[in-house]
Amino acid sequence: SHPTHTLPLCSIARVTMVKHNNIVPNAHFHKDWQRRVKCFFDQPAKKKSRRLARAAKAAAVAPRPVDKLRPVVRCPTIRYNRKVRVGRGFTLEELSAAGISRKYAKTVGIAVDARRRNRSVAAKQANVARLQDYKARLVVFPRGSNQKPRGGDAAPEDTASATQISGINAIAKPSAAVEFASIEEARAAGSA
Repeated sequence: SHPTHTLPLCSIARVTMVKHNNIVPNAHFHKDWQRRVKCFFDQPAKKKSRRLARAAKAAAVAPRPVDKLRPVVRCPTIRYNRKVRVGRGFTLEELSAAGISRKYAKTVGIAVDARRRNRSVAAKQANVARLQDYKARLVVFPRGSNQKPRGGDAAPEDTASATQISGINAIAKPSAAVEFASIEEARAAGSA
């Protein structure tokens, strides 16, 4: 008879499979991740420095406005077209309707977008009114400090009282007027 080969009990290991259809654990923990961590402890200081930089820029260009005048446009697609926002620039049609040339608009702080088209009469009229309001408030200084005013320049008393306007591109939201009525009157009118 042949001798039977038996394995010692210590070498028999019970192998169990992992449960469920999980990903194979292969996380890499030898990458020195502490060296790659970025902490933004300078966030409050950056906020202050950005605010001071904006104030310095406004003081440097004063009494001119900091931003260019931009149109009010409606957002694209059905999802967002109920919203209005500030656009890139005024169309050539809007500028010509307001009596401003494309070349002159760029010199007095009006943004121009030659690619945009007017698809709505109401939006075009609103932007033309926006341009005319800006044009009425515009104070054009003489080119040189020692030169007398030329055609289109403001009078010396207007230039002396000129102030820098902030929030030039603010969009005026229409106020939703709420109408109050008595419930009894409305009920009586409905049942009659």
